[in-house]
Amino acid sequence: MFSKILIANRGEIACRVIKTARRMGIRTVAVYSDADRDALHVEMADEAVHIGPAAAAESYLVAERIIAACKETGAEAVHPGYGFLSERASFPEALAKEGIVWIGPHPRAIKAMGDKIESKKFANAANVSTVPGFLGEIDSADHAVEIAEGIGYPVMIKASAGGGGKGMRIAWNAEETRDGYVRSKSEAASSFGDDRVFIEKFIENPRHIEIQVLGDKHGNAIYLGERECSIQRRNQKVIEEAPSPLLDEETRRKMGEQAVALAKAVDYDSAGTVEFVAGQDKSFFFLEMNTRLQVEHPVTELITGVDLVEQMIRVAAGEKLVLAQQDVKLNGWSVESRIYAEDPYRNFLPSIGRLVRYRPPEEMCIDGVTIRNDTGVVEGSEISMFYDPMIAKLVTHAPTREEAIDAMSLALDAFYVDGIQHNVPFLTALMNHPRWRSGLLSTSFIADEYPDGFFPALPDEAAYSVLAAVALSMGALERERLDHLPGRLRPHSGALREDWVVKVDKTYVPIRLAAGYPGTPVELDVAIGDDPVMTVESDWAPGEPLWSGKVGSRPVTVQVRMVTGGYRLDWQGSSVIAKVMTPRTAELDRLMPEKLPPDTSKLLLCPMPGLVVSIAVSEGQEIKAGEQLAVVEAMKMENVLRAERDCTVTAIKATAGDSLAVDAVIMEFS
Repeated sequence: MFSKILIANRGEIACRVIKTARRMGIRTVAVYSDADRDALHVEMADEAVHIGPAAAAESYLVAERIIAACKETGAEAVHPGYGFLSERASFPEALAKEGIVWIGPHPRAIKAMGDKIESKKFANAANVSTVPGFLGEIDSADHAVEIAEGIGYPVMIKASAGGGGKGMRIAWNAEETRDGYVRSKSEAASSFGDDRVFIEKFIENPRHIEIQVLGDKHGNAIYLGERECSIQRRNQKVIEEAPSPLLDEETRRKMGEQAVALAKAVDYDSAGTVEFVAGQDKSFFFLEMNTRLQVEHPVTELITGVDLVEQMIRVAAGEKLVLAQQDVKLNGWSVESRIYAEDPYRNFLPSIGRLVRYRPPEEMCIDGVTIRNDTGVVEGSEISMFYDPMIAKLVTHAPTREEAIDAMSLALDAFYVDGIQHNVPFLTALMNHPRWRSGLLSTSFIADEYPDGFFPALPDEAAYSVLAAVALSMGALERERLDHLPGRLRPHSGALREDWVVKVDKTYVPIRLAAGYPGTPVELDVAIGDDPVMTVESDWAPGEPLWSGKVGSRPVTVQVRMVTGGYRLDWQGSSVIAKVMTPRTAELDRLMPEKLPPDTSKLLLCPMPGLVVSIAVSEGQEIKAGEQLAVVEAMKMENVLRAERDCTVTAIKATAGDSLAVDAVIMEFS
């Protein structure tokens, strides 16, 4: 077994590998760029080596610098994580020349499966069912249209060397095919250094299901069940679960056997994933094989009890798999939520900045429910524009799917992040979405359910009652404490009034304080309107970011942020302002005029911090709704900004190459 390994990656996956290596008694070496000098993975590792500037192309993607770090520290092996150099066959070949072990599949398998075009040819030869498509060289946008029309719309345009949703476009007509071809090639070149793309039939209303495989250097290969990754936006996974609510035992076995057959055909000798697109009728077609550890591997680990990182290390050291196929048992259900630095209210555009507060829920395993958080950041960490926007993976495991989802919902309520925009409200709303909970999924789920974008969930009647009760418990406690401060002009009354009104968003909720004394811990009896009295319990104290306790018999965790005259409460995907008032104050508040936001309808604002790739119009030009205005790149994704209505460009405030902040004015209209 190795005594020291180097992790050629950053962020949560580097931290994840370090944890397993530490448990195995293996020393670790981290590498870091200028942007990651103070990163968590650097702190966790036994040693750390600086490898270059912030840009990945000058640091994490430079194989020579990784090899030099191995020589400097005496690392015997390299674990690549995912992304960066994990699927470049030239990297393990270079390591081998230096006598350094690659913790991953042999280069021949990477070459055969890492190229999407070649992998499909290989899968066809191995009798694995594949999606109809064109795998040859595409010469131009016109050629792409010709191919697409031959296959039949809709089609998927994909980067041959791609991954993570980059370089992928769905096209429903010739115009979208032309644009998608250009965008896919551009993204593929900037992200992977390879601008080749291919076109295949897009399966409508599909599900994305993948099989985890594991092989060794002695000809053994097994599959460890499936993961469903159908909840995606811009072809990037957001929620994963294992097993899939679609599959039955027979379909699971067929998919698993095909995945293993493909793995054995290339002598696969590590952890890898065979991805399939599945129809609602349980038909399935091979998409690609990812010759690395997947982002979503924790859900498989939790339902099988197998540490995939440990198995990769042991296999790389020459050990045989200790598991046979009949030993693999699926236990319970696991769900993973990817916590992204992005703004769900701005079509999930990236967000950067400092994590002013980062308080994930406590990791635990209680009463058959596990909460796990794989992360690479701490409070104070900087989320930069140079890398992927994922900051953590929150994972739950429970005996049933419903229990795993319930645990995830509660854990997301307790995931407190400030300083950047993030997608926790969206994930929380998803956990309570009836279609998600029913398991009726497809890769178009987000587009289907949020066609006009995501907005904070509106509380229902029960939620208004819960939030009003929480707000009153906090307001009563703060008023009681203020009354005890020395030097107060108003003497302490000795008792709080009974009747209150809590304004939740724009709804006035009458609430009666029936019994109890506000303190820490809180235990109050309250009644909403004519409803029966219920007990509100919590150990919250003023200044704490989470109110956690019970409202009636319901466990509740609410995120609390102070605002003028009240609180901003985030719970179950809703975000509301709650203000505790006397009935007379509420009566007067109803008469106050509403402050309206400024009109920005005649401005094109930069939706996220990013680089202006191109400006497609000129001053004085008349444009139609839907026409392209500009392209802005952020976190390796090109975002096309289009006109929302017919108008005329009166002024252009930015040029190609400009780095813009969020809401910077790009152009003005009339």
